[in-house]
Amino acid sequence: MLPGNDTQISEFLLLGFSEEPELQPLIFVFFLSMYLITVFGNLLIILAVSSDSHLHTPMYFFLFNLSLVDICFTSTTVPKMLTSILTQNKVITYQGCIIQMYFFLLFAGLDVCLLTVMAYDRFVAICHPLHYMAIMNPRLCGLLVLVETPTIPWVHQALDVPGTHVRQTPKCAGGARPRVRQVLDARCEHVGEDASLSESQL
Repeated sequence: MLPGNDTQISEFLLLGFSEEPELQPLIFVFFLSMYLITVFGNLLIILAVSSDSHLHTPMYFFLFNLSLVDICFTSTTVPKMLTSILTQNKVITYQGCIIQMYFFLLFAGLDVCLLTVMAYDRFVAICHPLHYMAIMNPRLCGLLVLVETPTIPWVHQALDVPGTHVRQTPKCAGGARPRVRQVLDARCEHVGEDASLSESQL
């Protein structure tokens, strides 16, 4: 059996943007304000679309869903980062990291799918304006949104759960990771190193 990395990782250290203590309040205020602007801006879109009957059209239906997904997408990483800056506790558990990465990739995939559906909606509106309402009927709009669910298997494949690559992520510099997304970089490097090991295990 080929030798492999059997280091057990229980937590990651999030290095953040800067180690300068005087910059921490500035970074916290900046990201908090951007997060609040993002959340409240999307909430205003949701309220506007749901309360105004004139906006109950396919385009605004997709925009409504995109705003929901955007709130969830930004909420997967930013609150943890703000908490880390505020409490100076930069440790995230392995389980917490995997959960965060799962939802980060899930909502990123949903974002891409919704933008693709919105592009198709605009294509129909421009190229077939006279048949637009007949083509983009409420049933089709609902089906197009439901089509996004195939992104969930893509998320599982990206994380390789319950595979071995993420679980065998090599431990470097005392488990330090500059932000959670480096887990994917480590996974990509590790896939190349252990491809023959995975084949031999099958």
